[in-house]
Amino acid sequence: MAYFAGLDVSVKETRVCIVDDAGKIVREARVASEPEALLQVLTIYRFKRVGLEARTPVAMALQRSRRSGFAGDLR
Repeated sequence: MAYFAGLDVSVKETRVCIVDDAGKIVREARVASEPEALLQVLTIYRFKRVGLEARTPVAMALQRSRRSGFAGDLR
């Protein structure tokens, strides 16, 4: 069976969602953003594809400033 993983990575914590090839959620977890913690969750599956969501503090600050009405260009 093929599995797919989605990882939402932040500095301290990573949220993991694993689904099978039918789209059924097999496992959801929150783990420390440390290699050992991630390996404990991920090594028991054989993944066809893994997707990452990760934002830097700069991107988060820009998003917050735009929500507050900032419309400038930071290039």
